[in-house]
Amino acid sequence: MSIEFSKKLTAHETSIPGVVLYDLPVHGDNRGWFKENWQREKMVALGLPDFRPVQNNISFNEKAGTTRGIHAEPWDKFISIATGKIFGAWVDLREGPSFGAVFTAVLDPSQAIFIPRGVGNAFQTLEDNTAYTYLVNDHWSADAQGRYTFLNLADETAAIAWPVPLENAELSDKDKAHPRLADVVPMPAKKILVVGADGQLGKALREQYDGDATVEFAGRAGFDMGSEESFTERNWKNYSTIVNAAAYTGVDTAESSEGRAAAWAVNVSGVARLARTAVEHDLTLVHISSDYVFDGVRESHDEAEPFTPLGVYGQTKAAGDAVVSVVPRHYIIRTSWVIGEGNNFVRTMSSLAGRGIEPAVVHDQVGRLSFTEDIAAGIQHLLESGAGYGTYNLSNDGEPQSWADIAADVYELSGQPRSAVTGVSTEEYFRGKAAAPRPLNSVLDLTKIKESGFKPRPAKEALKSYLGAPTAAE
Repeated sequence: MSIEFSKKLTAHETSIPGVVLYDLPVHGDNRGWFKENWQREKMVALGLPDFRPVQNNISFNEKAGTTRGIHAEPWDKFISIATGKIFGAWVDLREGPSFGAVFTAVLDPSQAIFIPRGVGNAFQTLEDNTAYTYLVNDHWSADAQGRYTFLNLADETAAIAWPVPLENAELSDKDKAHPRLADVVPMPAKKILVVGADGQLGKALREQYDGDATVEFAGRAGFDMGSEESFTERNWKNYSTIVNAAAYTGVDTAESSEGRAAAWAVNVSGVARLARTAVEHDLTLVHISSDYVFDGVRESHDEAEPFTPLGVYGQTKAAGDAVVSVVPRHYIIRTSWVIGEGNNFVRTMSSLAGRGIEPAVVHDQVGRLSFTEDIAAGIQHLLESGAGYGTYNLSNDGEPQSWADIAADVYELSGQPRSAVTGVSTEEYFRGKAAAPRPLNSVLDLTKIKESGFKPRPAKEALKSYLGAPTAAE
């Protein structure tokens, strides 16, 4: 067998999305040869997914013409040849537009190939005594076997040109009985789980992903972050991502003894359980943060600013952010002044305007509204665009405003005079009331999210749409 020595480690994209063929450096002399079959640091730097293999398998094949497949398994595989040579054939059996795509290649020990979950794998040995090795990132189980997808080696649609005709090859009876492509049930994609799906953001995410069967929604009745059973009874191998839309948001009640315990239970202890699950099962964790992790002294807050929370709620959100930041695949979405379906500041002001009430509203807290429709769209963008993991500020865009400015906008859009709103200081507004301290400046720097390719709507435009008022585009 002739092996090309000293190739450069190189990745080659194939006709199947996610399937990547690698040239491996093989070093040889008169004694034989040596190669780094799997080298995490170099290969991850080259773009190979850090798929965390847990098992190494070897298939030894005594005779040339031995043929195995086509098996699509519910895990990723990194395949290479220890000795000999194979003709490999791969067919995409995943749900989606690339279903049925085919890629073939001859592999010797100087090559390897990464096969994602759901891509059918088959090979035919071209030499006697061929050993075929593969790393996988899940352990075999009886449950896993029930999630395999198979395709017949002789499928006419795939039309694989086997070097040794199948009638002359060594095949198992099971492989001969696999279905044709028209009868194959595609392997479903891994799911996104949205927890806290009955809140303002959860409802917006339901709208954003309406009709998408790969997204599963769970309110507190379906997933209680305080219950270990919610974590242990779910098969996390079927998921790729958790979106945490659940939170304790009682800013003022968090200052009480009972509220403090509840805030820490949801915003920190519950988040820690999610983070542990994400790390153990290699999931992406999307977590919603808040402007309350800052004291509001700076004119604008970027993602690198150190935490300086003023009250208990802000402290629990900062602690939750710190926990999530250790998850290798995470997005922390920092928002401010959230407006969605349900009770909120804009609905309150609209109701007051409709009743002709003239309110006093705080004028020395400055920020931007974050409409849940835009937060949900931003989350989908980050997950689908391949943006780098980390923290992203995400509010609506435009000139910062005070709460009094926004209230005046609501009154004007409701047909009432702006002058009906009176501005007062935070100190004056909360005098004599039990209230948590609030950051006076909640303006979030949006540079990073914009550079990722997502452009939030101007807050004024979003407010008009929310209230059903005509926008400039209309």
